[in-house]
This record gives sequence, structure tokens and C-alpha cells, in this order.
Amino acid sequence: MSKPIVAIVGRPNVGKSTLFNQISGRRISIVDDTPGVTRDRIYSQAEWLGMKFTIVDTGGFEPFSQEDIPKQVRLQASLAIETADVIIFVVDGQQGLTTDDIEVASILRRCEKPVVLAVNKLDNTNLYDERFEFYNLGIGEPMIISATHKHGLGDLLDAVTKHFDSQSEETQQTDSIKIAVVGKPNSGKSSFVNRILGEQRVIVSEIPGTTRDAVDTQFTFEGRDYTIIDTAGIRKKSKIDESLEYYSLLRAMSAIKRCDVALIVIDSSEGVTEQTVKIAGLLHEEGKPSILVMNKWDLIEKDTYTINEHTNKLKEHFSFMDYAPNIFISAKSGLRVSKTIELVDMVNAQSNKRITTGIFGRCLYEATAANQPPSDRGRELKIYYGTQVSVKPPTFVLFVNDAELMHFSYLRYLENFFRKTLCLDNVPIRIVLRERSKRER
Repeated sequence: MSKPIVAIVGRPNVGKSTLFNQISGRRISIVDDTPGVTRDRIYSQAEWLGMKFTIVDTGGFEPFSQEDIPKQVRLQASLAIETADVIIFVVDGQQGLTTDDIEVASILRRCEKPVVLAVNKLDNTNLYDERFEFYNLGIGEPMIISATHKHGLGDLLDAVTKHFDSQSEETQQTDSIKIAVVGKPNSGKSSFVNRILGEQRVIVSEIPGTTRDAVDTQFTFEGRDYTIIDTAGIRKKSKIDESLEYYSLLRAMSAIKRCDVALIVIDSSEGVTEQTVKIAGLLHEEGKPSILVMNKWDLIEKDTYTINEHTNKLKEHFSFMDYAPNIFISAKSGLRVSKTIELVDMVNAQSNKRITTGIFGRCLYEATAANQPPSDRGRELKIYYGTQVSVKPPTFVLFVNDAELMHFSYLRYLENFFRKTLCLDNVPIRIVLRERSKRER
């Protein structure tokens, strides 16, 4: 299952960014005593007791302010709430209940999302009674924390993660293959969608950022059902200067989370950009099979070596996902657009492929026989056996004597060997190491 999204919200200067940094384990958000320092939304990956999720830091709510920047921040936070699976509502236990807290609570009660109330800055037991007035918010039991000193964070994350099982992304499973179309603005995503659908269902414009929302459209191609998700173009943060652009980014992330296959649309005339590589990184991290779609191929002057040169550039830029196939198309003329759906079928089938334990065992034996496991200071890595535990992406568990002996280069070797031998060469795969106890060996 893809990672849930957890949004941290609250009025300014209650410690949201400090809490975000503690949960994510890195100092990402700027922490400052000046209210309103965090004006954009910041994302990070986090994990608690084996459960992975995306944590989102938001700017502070100022419900009654009519100034431009607070209004923008308020809209950003409101939109983050809309697409979050669970919300952490942070209040300041030392300052006490404020009218802004009451207004934020009113917004959260209407959103019908799981909300965990965190009373922050209660650094010692003498202040614990301060939490009782926050029952008046009608959000639920106030949880005592000190983000600065990490007090109460374990209980807080327990309360957050208990909602994950009920927040599964698909309540109804269908046979429709879900395709997310992602990429920078103005790369031709909407034109590609329109060409696939054969009609103007999505507004097409030369103005970057026309599509601000993720639009789901069902269609049938050669007797098979698909759902195509056209997302807003993901821009660099420095170029996002409207609140709705932040919403587009979050919706694009949500589309990535729930898709089966992603099409990364690239403007061939512009080439691969740093932001496009970051988009691919999000997909790789989520374990989503992806296809690199080089659009506007009709605008490129070509000779005998052109396609090879562009293919090599793709391999260079996307070396971390060298499994992803590529295709050169023109959404405008229709060149090879239908071939893209054939690739979708292929990578989707690989992503759902199940390998029997017997076949995987023989593959593992051949891999270790051809290249012996590494050793360190006389201790040799032993791989006892392995088995596939899930699909989307194909995930394999290897039972070993000591996971610390597994060098990254050898893990990469196994990954490539499995891809080639098990016909999983166009999708991401995951390998999980599990140590056996001495009694089991």
C-alpha cells in the first residue's frame, strides 16, 4: 500500500515546524520565533514502527487576517487538509486557547478527516493541567507533547498511525489500470491525454499550469479499461507563487500514490530538467512503474544518431531508475501514442507478476553461485533462502545471517540479476533483508 499523507496544521508559532523536523528526523523546515516563517508546504518521508508515511508542514493559520500573505497561507493549509489522510492539529499549551485555535478547530471538524490534537510546549509536569481547556475545541483528547525535547512524540505517532488502516487509498478495487500523467508544466500532458481519449475532455493551453487539479477519466482501449489521471504540472518551488500551485503539487503527489503506472512526460525540445528528475525520484521512491515519454518529437531535427543520443541522455539522467522504458512520441500528430498504452500494459503486468518460491530459490542460487556474497573481517554474508511477499512493486524477502554484511553494491547486483532472470526488467523491485535467529539457522 502507498504511503499515507499526514498534514501538520495550526496557527503561527505553535511549533509546527519543530514537530515536523523531529518526526522527519531531519532539520528541513526553517524554525524561527517570528510568526509566519513557514509560508510554503514542505514534504518529507517519515517512518514509525515500520509504517511509512509522507509528512507535510504547513504555514500557520490566521483565520481572521485579511492581509495577502496570511490569506495565501490559510488557503495552502486548507488545501493540504483536503488531501491529507490524517491531520495533526498543534496548539500552544503555554499560551493557552485562542480564538484562532477555535476557528481552526471549526475548519477541521468540517473536513471529516482523522485529527490528532497535540498540545505543544508543555515541557514539564507542572504545566500538564494546561491541556484541559483544549477539550473545548471538540477535537478529541489533547495529547501532551514537547516538540523541542521530543516528549510525547511516540504516543502522538501511535495515535496518528492507528488511523492508517482505515485510510486505504482504494475502497473499491477494479480491473481498470490507473495511469498518472505527470511532468513539468507545458510538456504536453493534456494534449497527450486528449489524443488518447480521442476527444477534448481536458482543456489544452500553451499557458503553463492550466491544469490545476488531477482529473480522472475512464476510457477503453482495445477492449481493456483504463483510468487516466491528468495532473497539474509540477514546478520548481521558486516558480510556485500561487497557492493553487501548491495544491496542484499535493494532488500530483496523491495521483502518484494511487496510480498503477506513471507516464513521465518530457518536452523533447527542452530536454530533461532537474525538476523532471525529482518527479521521477518521487515515483521511484513509491515503487511505481514508470515510462519516460519524450513528447514533441516532431519538433526535433533528426539524423541517424538522434534517437540514440536522446536515449543515452535519458539513461544518464535517470540512472537510478534504469529499468524504466522510454518512448518518443508526438501528442500533436499522434505519433506512437497508442504504443504508449502497450507499454503501460507490459509494465503493469510485470509489476503484478508473482514468482513461485521454487523458481525464486533457483534464481537466488544462480545469483550467489555466479557472484559470492560479500564478507567483512572474516564474517561472510549467508543468504539462506528467499521468497516473494507482495506485488506492485514485486517485493522479495531474503533471510540472512547478518543484514549489516549486505553491501549496497551486492544488493544492487542481486536486484539487477532478479530483474533479468525473472523478466522484471522494466519495473522497480524491492528486496527486504530479514535476519534469522540462531535457533532458526
